[in-house]
Amino acid sequence: MSPGLGGAQKNGLGGAQKNTGSSLRPPLTIVISGPGGVGKSTIADLLVSRDPQLWLSRSWTTRAQREGESDRAYVFVSPEQFQDRIDASGFLEWTEFLGNLYGTPMPAPVAGSDVVLEIEVDGAQQVKKLQDDAILIFVLPPTRTEQERRLRERGDREEKVHARLHKAETEEPIGLQLADHVVVNDSLDETIDEMLRIIDRARSGDRD
Repeated sequence: MSPGLGGAQKNGLGGAQKNTGSSLRPPLTIVISGPGGVGKSTIADLLVSRDPQLWLSRSWTTRAQREGESDRAYVFVSPEQFQDRIDASGFLEWTEFLGNLYGTPMPAPVAGSDVVLEIEVDGAQQVKKLQDDAILIFVLPPTRTEQERRLRERGDREEKVHARLHKAETEEPIGLQLADHVVVNDSLDETIDEMLRIIDRARSGDRD
């Protein structure tokens, strides 16, 4: 099964609505991507907790929920449920990653919100093709050793740890080429502060 782009239209994210503030600017789409073990889910959750204008799209996956993993980390579904959503053009993007399916439902944020997508590198490529003004923040680990430690700490099985580390070697060059911004997640607090600054500048029209 090959990845797909759902039923989204280029330069639009399905049900996303325009901001209703005085500036009348269109909503931002902030894509957080990076290899496994860099802290994407934690970063996304902290961003939306710090900035009430951000709305996080919760991804679907067919992978098993890890022991101790929050029920809000993903919408955990069966392969049949995932396929039904594909057939209904219900994903903005979806991909197969290390034997499991991951997908972003068509976003439908509340009015006035900017959209945060926390997705795999392949999904980030798809979103950038659909919406070239989406802001891709690519997250890197400080070292490969630290990435490996984080993967083990979160409960990945041994074969998954090695598979994700191997996958990172091919994902990182792609992500670095696509990225509007690159952030090394060494200190989580500093990473969140840096990303919030990036988002604030983008809201004012500065994407550099």
